[in-house]
Amino acid sequence: MKKTLSIFLICLLVFINIPIASANEAINITATSAILIDGKSGQIIYEKNAHEKLPPASVTKIMTLLLIMEALDEGRIKLDDKVTISEKAANMGGSQLYLEPGEVKDVETLIKGIAVASGNDASVAMAEFIYGSEEVFVNKMNERAKELGMTNTNFVNTNGLPVENHYTTAYDIALMSKELLKHESIHKYLTIWMEEIIVGKNQKKFGLVNTNKLIRFYKGANGIKTGFTAEAKYCLSASAQRDNLLLIAVVLGSPTSKERFSDASTLLNYGFANYESIKVYDKGEIVEKIQMDKSDDVNIEAVCKDPIYLLNKKGDKQEIEKRINVDKNIKLPISKGQKLGQVEIYKGDKLIAKSDLVSNKDHKKAGYFKILTRVVKNLI
Repeated sequence: MKKTLSIFLICLLVFINIPIASANEAINITATSAILIDGKSGQIIYEKNAHEKLPPASVTKIMTLLLIMEALDEGRIKLDDKVTISEKAANMGGSQLYLEPGEVKDVETLIKGIAVASGNDASVAMAEFIYGSEEVFVNKMNERAKELGMTNTNFVNTNGLPVENHYTTAYDIALMSKELLKHESIHKYLTIWMEEIIVGKNQKKFGLVNTNKLIRFYKGANGIKTGFTAEAKYCLSASAQRDNLLLIAVVLGSPTSKERFSDASTLLNYGFANYESIKVYDKGEIVEKIQMDKSDDVNIEAVCKDPIYLLNKKGDKQEIEKRINVDKNIKLPISKGQKLGQVEIYKGDKLIAKSDLVSNKDHKKAGYFKILTRVVKNLI
């Protein structure tokens, strides 16, 4: 089944992953590399050397956190699981929680240590806990990067400490940042400004202070991660949300810490001043009802698997199309979450957004008596 519906929404000035030319003229960025994207659609608003391979320092930990959140979602680990700190993890150096070999910490404490204080020791401890070794975890990081389309990235460790052949790009960081922010529970940790945890076998209090100063000083800031090494200089992936608009600004190679926050703020300010996000569908919103006479429910509700938002330049209007495509060979029984089709959003001939359509509940074949009753009712 295929339907074409036309609606008028505020204009899409650019298509997915096509930067806005005028933005480059309007924004002055001191960082070596930078990008600004819509955190929901992934659409690029601004870029500067966005595909240049550079060392990311601790911004690496965005991928580490992503794998941790996915392990939680999959049930591989739980927040109250106990993690024993290895000798290797305890001796990482750099930004750390000063964890001791043999010390036991729960998963949630280690997540806080990574997200807030950029703990290198916590990152390695979690890698070893989830996959048995940091090396296996790093392999998973690189596999996940490829799945996300991060074609100019290679991870060698979990924390971003200087090492040969460890690199990524502003564009690739934006991709993994967008994916991490899909996990609603991560915001609980990314937005902590200050908190105390207990570390060491002597149970000392250790104060966590967020390395991302925008969390306190920028309106709507909700993440994500800073980084610094002498080679990488000052790096940042910053996110902020106002109303429906979620923006992600990445800067790499800033000369000073002050300039990285200034650059990120400049990018975010530009985005919020000139763009807005229009909701087309909510996650779980009914898009189509599919009639199946032999089902326990005649109407199968096909809902949006993912929300669809469109980035629009304020004040512009243009026609777009919704195209709803339902799979032709749907068979009973149907499981909750099973794919039933896809909804696509077009501007002209250009596909600009899409989401799978899935069943919002289980459906089984109706009994003989129910089918007979329907036939009789239809005849009457």
